[in-house]
Amino acid sequence: MTTINKDEYHVNKPRILKQIKDGAVFIHPTDTIYGIGCDATNEKAVEKVRQAKQRKDLPFNIIAPSREWVKANCEVDKEAEEWLNKLPGPYTIILKLKKDSVIAKNVNPTRDGTVGIRRPDHWISEITNDLDTPIVTTSANITGKNFMTDMDNLDVDVKKKMDFVIYEGEKNGRPSTIVDLARKRGLIKR
Repeated sequence: MTTINKDEYHVNKPRILKQIKDGAVFIHPTDTIYGIGCDATNEKAVEKVRQAKQRKDLPFNIIAPSREWVKANCEVDKEAEEWLNKLPGPYTIILKLKKDSVIAKNVNPTRDGTVGIRRPDHWISEITNDLDTPIVTTSANITGKNFMTDMDNLDVDVKKKMDFVIYEGEKNGRPSTIVDLARKRGLIKR
């Protein structure tokens, strides 16, 4: 497993984007905590994330490439538009997809037609812009265990399953706030 920083990402961008398109699974920083990511349209890559997290059935969130992507692929009413206007930021907005086929079906194995949308206030969103496709984002940990805040507390079993880590030092954030607009549950704090 390789560890890189933001500058190394930019210097090696074409190679790293190709790795992601080819199914790489990686740890990335966000505006809140570290996440595990992969191409959200690549079913095999998403399955590797499931295995790393030991998470069978719960849905993953995605970092969307743009607001335009969200509007083109999700049902966006007035309330959703108001929340989208708060992005980028530390929110996950759960919306109904217009077509399930825009992401791999195992991103949300519940098959309820929803997806959690993120647009972190962080340079990592550039990756989705550069790919022009969403990436999975889920906390960098085994489900139910402490999430990663620095390399010292990255679970060894998770680390073994990563192709690379984009690291920028310790993160002291909390996971994003969830806003469920698909089921009209509103704000859900975690």
